[in-house]
Amino acid sequence: MTASAREMAAATPAGRDRYVDLLRVASLATVIAGHWLMAAVSGDGIGNLLALVPPLQVLTWGLQVMPVFFFVGGFSHALSYRSVRRGHPGPGGYALFLRARLRRLLRPTLVFVGVWTAAALVVQLAGADRGPLAGAALRIVTQPLWFIGIYLAMVAFTPPLLRLHERHGWAAFAALVAAAAAVDLLRFAGGVPYVEFLNFAFVWLAVHQLRFLRADGRLTRPGLLAAAGLAGAALLVAYAAQLGLGLSLPAPATAAWWAQVPLRLLAAAALTGVLVAVFRRFEAPAAGAPAPGSGPGAALGVTCCLLGILGLSMTGLGGLLEGHSATLIALPLTAPAAIGMALGGWLLVERSASVRRVRLRG
Repeated sequence: MTASAREMAAATPAGRDRYVDLLRVASLATVIAGHWLMAAVSGDGIGNLLALVPPLQVLTWGLQVMPVFFFVGGFSHALSYRSVRRGHPGPGGYALFLRARLRRLLRPTLVFVGVWTAAALVVQLAGADRGPLAGAALRIVTQPLWFIGIYLAMVAFTPPLLRLHERHGWAAFAALVAAAAAVDLLRFAGGVPYVEFLNFAFVWLAVHQLRFLRADGRLTRPGLLAAAGLAGAALLVAYAAQLGLGLSLPAPATAAWWAQVPLRLLAAAALTGVLVAVFRRFEAPAAGAPAPGSGPGAALGVTCCLLGILGLSMTGLGGLLEGHSATLIALPLTAPAAIGMALGGWLLVERSASVRRVRLRG
């Protein structure tokens, strides 16, 4: 029997941070609604509404919630790893932590990749990928996976970053911010190639590190943090490295297009509900408890996963049969190779910690 919202609230421990839950739900809803709105579908294909109508870019000041995910994630990872460390203080606990944190993330992600890869092959074999809509859809359907790749890195780096936090506190966060600033100097002032990829790590790791401070009670006024972040973003846009960008369907951002927004959001909500009902079984944790295992194997596995998923977010699923590739950190990568890396990495993580079966009592 499914518990009601009131029953789940009553069963929630009193010490749980409800503010974190609010951030998680609000940011997830914003991301889903925002991406549906940004998809400007017309007879010419699929475009980005913010690029087609630059004045709407001001909305991103209120809808930029990706940092919130990493902020919340740091809190959950800190609690999870500390719990594992208490029970398994040796190196085998790292594999246990990775497998426990990644299982509910990687399984639905790989199911998503498998379903869309099969669909892409069918479309391409039928020659239907030449149209503007189908071709664009196959290119962009994997783009949001960049978030999964970066999030995997956050999980993998949690143990060493948590140790840095426990030893240095705010100084560890400041060091990551300084590293991100140094990367921008090298990129914009020095013209160093490929260095910008480092900020996929430094920037998001810095946000992730803030959550450790919240978990330890050192960050008690998140409103002030939000205000400081907004002020910093405004200064960057105004003075630093961020530069502003200058079917029979209604043209994007016209009155007819906006009139259809409620209907499109309702349709998106209905489709999302169907997909959740069909695929939610892949998110449920498997029976049995993972036992400590090989830390190096788990580390190699999560590295393969994050590189494979990041690569797939760049290649898309168009051109599968033609060997289309994209450059990931100076290296060309095809979609089949990226999928293989993600699958292989997932298997390494799964195998790195053997399963200890739990006997269920009736």
